[in-house]
Amino acid sequence: MPRRLGFLPATLLTAITPTACSAETLEADDPKPPATTPGSANPSGAPGGTPDGSGLPLTEAIGKIPVAEEKRTGYERDSFKHWVDEDDDSCTTRAEVLLAEAVTAPGQGARCSLSGGSWLSYYDETEVTDAKKLGIDHMVPLAEAWDSGAHDWTPERREAYANDLGSDRSLVAVTAKTNRSKADRDPAQWMPPAESATCTYLVDWTATKLRWALTMDDTEKTALLKLAEPCADSVVEYKTAP
Repeated sequence: MPRRLGFLPATLLTAITPTACSAETLEADDPKPPATTPGSANPSGAPGGTPDGSGLPLTEAIGKIPVAEEKRTGYERDSFKHWVDEDDDSCTTRAEVLLAEAVTAPGQGARCSLSGGSWLSYYDETEVTDAKKLGIDHMVPLAEAWDSGAHDWTPERREAYANDLGSDRSLVAVTAKTNRSKADRDPAQWMPPAESATCTYLVDWTATKLRWALTMDDTEKTALLKLAEPCADSVVEYKTAP
């Protein structure tokens, strides 16, 4: 499926060269727990929104997320089964994201072993040519999802959330360093280090919360609205999860 590649400056795109990698070596998704085709002028969620102008302004979309107290009691990362091979093609969710978000496509061998390829981590505008140095980040971390409503879900729905390939916003390949730095924190506590990532990240976060009918607490809402001030042209699109 097509996935957003975040911000891809032309200088970075031309500089990336492939090298050998393995898709299954590192699982640094969230320690506790973007995507038009390359070359699109206005990636969905970036300033300018979608080509047809549909979607909600970012601040309006933030206002649609219900406010509620967080509930961490009972959280265990194992409550969210991942990475699965949902379509039995030998590629786990992690590998599927790596394949979809590659700037230079890796080679694919038996049992979905990947070689070569290159990626751009939009959180820190870093070129990556070794998949072992990438983590697959849950945009809204597993623990944060639990706090925000997933504690009431069935195991099957939590598994669907943890492996959500139905939206290009739910999972993103980023440097393992930024993935570990983010951990289970929300935007009130952590934002991507690259300034260019701010509006895209806020759109992705908001779209994921709306897609899965998750809540936010007062501190998170205040932070989101403040951080969104420079993103007046950013547009949020989402489809409710099945």
